[in-house]
Amino acid sequence: MDPKSLQNTTLAIVMGGGAGTRLFPLTQKRAKPAVPLGGKYRLVDIPISNCLNSGLRQVYVLTQFNSESLHRHIAASFKFDSFTRSFVEILAAQQTPEGSRWYQGTADAVRQNLHYFLDGPFEHYVILSGDQLYRMDYGDLLQAHLQSGADITLGTTPVDRQAASGFGILQSDAKRRIFRFEEKPKDPKLLAELRIPPDLLKELGQPADAELYQGSMGIYVFNRQVLIDALANDYDDFGKHIIPTSLQQYKVFAYIFQGYWEDIGTVRAFFEANLALTDPVPTFNFFDQINPIYTQQRLLPASKVSGTQVQRAIITDGCVISDAHVDRAVIGIRSVIQSGTTIRNSILMGADYYQAETWEAKPGIPPLGIGRNCRIEGTIIDKNACIGDGVVITSEGKSENADGENYYIRDGVVVVPKGAVIPAGTSI
Repeated sequence: MDPKSLQNTTLAIVMGGGAGTRLFPLTQKRAKPAVPLGGKYRLVDIPISNCLNSGLRQVYVLTQFNSESLHRHIAASFKFDSFTRSFVEILAAQQTPEGSRWYQGTADAVRQNLHYFLDGPFEHYVILSGDQLYRMDYGDLLQAHLQSGADITLGTTPVDRQAASGFGILQSDAKRRIFRFEEKPKDPKLLAELRIPPDLLKELGQPADAELYQGSMGIYVFNRQVLIDALANDYDDFGKHIIPTSLQQYKVFAYIFQGYWEDIGTVRAFFEANLALTDPVPTFNFFDQINPIYTQQRLLPASKVSGTQVQRAIITDGCVISDAHVDRAVIGIRSVIQSGTTIRNSILMGADYYQAETWEAKPGIPPLGIGRNCRIEGTIIDKNACIGDGVVITSEGKSENADGENYYIRDGVVVVPKGAVIPAGTSI
């Protein structure tokens, strides 16, 4: 099948409904795919942009939990003209005559919306996670799916022994047909059995003795009738239920992806992935002109920086930074950083608005942004936070996980939640 026909008969489905509990408190007031990334993007921009760059321009996003900001972002970001069949549309969990349940898992979410997906002339369905950082040409994935004669194709990525215990691990033969699935294996004997065989490692350009495993990326391609049949049950989840039971019934193949891929599943993973963007040559490149990452176009002024020392930082649109020190930090849109402040190894998500010129100070309520003579280290400061003068926030010497007044510590990272107020002189 030629690429154009394949693109026109393929529907992309982005799973955006999860609660994202491991990313709390970043998901306290928003869906996980709506969490800001890289200063000006959202996590959901990654799979949608991969779709558009791959020629897949018919995309549904399934939403459920804390979805208002996600809906608003998608509506503002992805618009097409009236002379194309392209769309990025939201399907929110809803009550219908057939049922009134919330989505119980990824498979249940697709099942509840299957009648929408079958309305179009689609022969293939690409099912994607809404919270991963990677760049993939889904056209290559679809061609591999067709060439293998697969009923179902799974995206997999080679992972080492240490990481394998956190993945669903798939075992395939040299032709990449999957015949075994184990969820988060930890037993050394079992791990030894699941290793990628030497001949397949050689084909992948890896050393024949490399101790690597095929980790599931949560990316699936289904043929139309196979998707209908695979969901004709009450199973809730693709990874836990549908895929393991499909191995005996269908031809299930692996598409082994060896590029950069990060599952933004925890606060630490999110923190490290963002700060890695400040490296001179980051592993994920937002400066790719051929395959850009699309997001909402904001009419913001250029950032204004004066008397500030900056090292390894991303400073996005509409910021005002005065006489500060910024070292390995991501500075989000509309951030205000006042004089004498140091931001190091931290992420500021910025603000949704500028403070009105008529704003009047209230006792104990500092203005929007970061005040004077503050020290922020090892911290994520969510949007619209008000940090007073002389505040010190550092992860140094803290426990891995703790809750405090207007802050949380998760995976050793201090997180100041959205809209938090930290009075002047506070030390965290």
